[in-house]
Amino acid sequence: MAEGTADGRAELDRKGGPGHTVLLALLAAVPLVKIAWTVGGGSHTREVVSTLGVPNLGEVLVGMVTTRPLLGSLVAVVTSRVVFALFAARGAVPRGRSVGAVARTVALTLVNPLAMGVLCWVFYGPWWGLGVLLASLALRQGLVQEYRAGRRPRPHGRPHDAGPAAVPAAPWRLRLVAAEQWTALLLTVLVLPVTAFAAALDGLAWDTVLRCEVAAGAHSEQSRLIELRRVGNGVVGWDLHAREVVNGLACVKEESLRVRPAWWNS
Repeated sequence: MAEGTADGRAELDRKGGPGHTVLLALLAAVPLVKIAWTVGGGSHTREVVSTLGVPNLGEVLVGMVTTRPLLGSLVAVVTSRVVFALFAARGAVPRGRSVGAVARTVALTLVNPLAMGVLCWVFYGPWWGLGVLLASLALRQGLVQEYRAGRRPRPHGRPHDAGPAAVPAAPWRLRLVAAEQWTALLLTVLVLPVTAFAAALDGLAWDTVLRCEVAAGAHSEQSRLIELRRVGNGVVGWDLHAREVVNGLACVKEESLRVRPAWWNS
């Protein structure tokens, strides 16, 4: 029974685990929810999606992640753990006490969390970057300990094949591993989705808000647009007043992304 459980854990890791599933679901759903709430749903959503193009819907998610520190940091931490689980299930968690094994362990431990931390530092500031680095490091230790102890089998190996260096884990270490795993699961399947959908319904634009000259019959007038794409010396954007896609010229960027009340305040 224990062997079957360990095999199941490793197979789940090879598929990316719940984090992979949640990230894919959010990638598909959140951009559409964001557009629908921001522009008013229905035919307005279809018009914006048609203008953007389905392949470019990822730009909506990118805009949300890069302007909302909490959402971006959660995505970075979950992505870091998913990537590590995928590599660990393919034998990337080294064992042994040689210089090469230690160097490989340090590299595998630091590279991905460090990269995520640097990205968050660039977008949100040093404290967010440091927090993402530390959280990413902490939330992979449970996987490391289980693979080293043989509770998750390596590729082409059995759960009990932990190598001569394996030693039974102390009770406090097992409790620490369990706490890490529950924290990672809670973060992945509850906190991240709630934060993502809250960002989708917060009434902030996913891209730059501009004040542009827009043609209105024989004359032009100033209007606020959510930028959809650049065309020549102007933009194609969603006119927040006329509630349609328009061409804008002589645009000036606005600092605020607020375009409507948040869902919970409406």
